[in-house]
Amino acid sequence: MELAEKLLMGDRRAAARLITLVENKAPEADEIMRRLYSESGKAYIIGITGPPGAGKSTLTDKLVKHVRKTGAKVGVIAIDPTSPFTGGAILGDRVRMSDLATDPGVFVRSMGARGHLGGISEATSAAVKILDIYGAEYIFVETVGVGQSEVDIVKNSDTTVMVSVPGLGDDIQAIKAGIMEIGDVFAVNKADRDGAKRTAREIEMMLDFSHADWRPPVKMVIAVDNKGIEELFEAIEDHRHYMMRSGEFMKRRAENAKNELIEMVKSRIIEQLLNHDVKAERVEKLAMEVAQRVTDPLTATEELIQSVL
Repeated sequence: MELAEKLLMGDRRAAARLITLVENKAPEADEIMRRLYSESGKAYIIGITGPPGAGKSTLTDKLVKHVRKTGAKVGVIAIDPTSPFTGGAILGDRVRMSDLATDPGVFVRSMGARGHLGGISEATSAAVKILDIYGAEYIFVETVGVGQSEVDIVKNSDTTVMVSVPGLGDDIQAIKAGIMEIGDVFAVNKADRDGAKRTAREIEMMLDFSHADWRPPVKMVIAVDNKGIEELFEAIEDHRHYMMRSGEFMKRRAENAKNELIEMVKSRIIEQLLNHDVKAERVEKLAMEVAQRVTDPLTATEELIQSVL
């Protein structure tokens, strides 16, 4: 039986194998993804993001266990910093979520960011679709924790949970501006610490400036003690119902699909430039001309685009 059929039947090893093939950009993975794409789109995707040390892994672990009480099948994709030597994930969230590994209804996969900015691995979108086809009803995507560049998470999720903690110095510094705008639900973790209420108040004050129809709720949680997890998941479900009712769900999915297409086009153009000997030589030559001020970057860019088109 081939990989595609096994995946449709909910085979864990097939899902793991296909994610590896996607990460390694194997041509056979592209063919399978083309064939099975229409089978995806059923899972609800929840992004978990926030600054390093916010306790995202512990929170994800507890949320997954809560969801599992309903009997739903769950997928977890944990994006970790990448080893410069092996290209693999350094931290390995499977270590921190080790007890989930024994649950047959949970699939956990650590993926290295592989130098991709935005806290998200380039293969994340494909991995989400694979777990969707595999039969996961909820898919949690937990990001690296790299601060302001984590805005990419919103391009891969239906609901984004922004995790914060008190005691990070200037608390709100880590979650302001772009990061602040992507949260659909806010979780102040380690809520038993001094300053937790102040952190929640600061988030509420920033939300006062928003004029969107959905006002993100701010929930206090102590993930390590499993406190506030049920209320946090209820807030996620409330956002899901709002999205479905208002028509925002399909709008967001269409926007995510557009972003994915643009990223794929960019990726293919770069591959054409750098993996084609003649074009790669031209890139090197133009780079030297730009460095020596023989030509300018705009003119060089236009020439490279023309060579691809």
